[in-house]
Amino acid sequence: MHRNRFERVVVSVLICAVRVTIAAQPRSPQSSSPSAQAEPGKQSNQKINDGFVQKVSKQIAGREQEPAVKVFKNIHIMTNTPAARFLLIMNLGYSRALGVTCTHCHVEEDFSSDDKRPKRAAREMAAMHRSINDQLAKMQNLEANPQGYFINCSTCHRGSVDPLATDR
Repeated sequence: MHRNRFERVVVSVLICAVRVTIAAQPRSPQSSSPSAQAEPGKQSNQKINDGFVQKVSKQIAGREQEPAVKVFKNIHIMTNTPAARFLLIMNLGYSRALGVTCTHCHVEEDFSSDDKRPKRAAREMAAMHRSINDQLAKMQNLEANPQGYFINCSTCHRGSVDPLATDR
């Protein structure tokens, strides 16, 4: 059963990599996706995440241009990215691509904690994503694209935690 799931994920990633080689422009997230809309009386994921970013931005005031690894604890990826940009990438990249709030991966009281499996999985996915992009950059027989070919979380996830979900 696990092997079948693993094979499905590998196939899904390969299909996503092929899709990106065909697409001339990266897709922008669609605001009409189910994850972007909130149930009546409930805050949207984006509003919740924006609240976290505002809170953290106040805490790091004056340090926004320092590398993320110097401002935040337990940073493994994007270590040299300026702290303010790191927050934007997490908010508008990762969480939007997966259709989740920050607390899907992070412990609300301690964002540096590795206690949640989704955070650990995201790091593994980031390593896979870098590897695929490295391979795409080496390909010489793709149609010319001035922006290059690359994938990101949205390439496969498209607003869903499960990249294999069929109800998108």
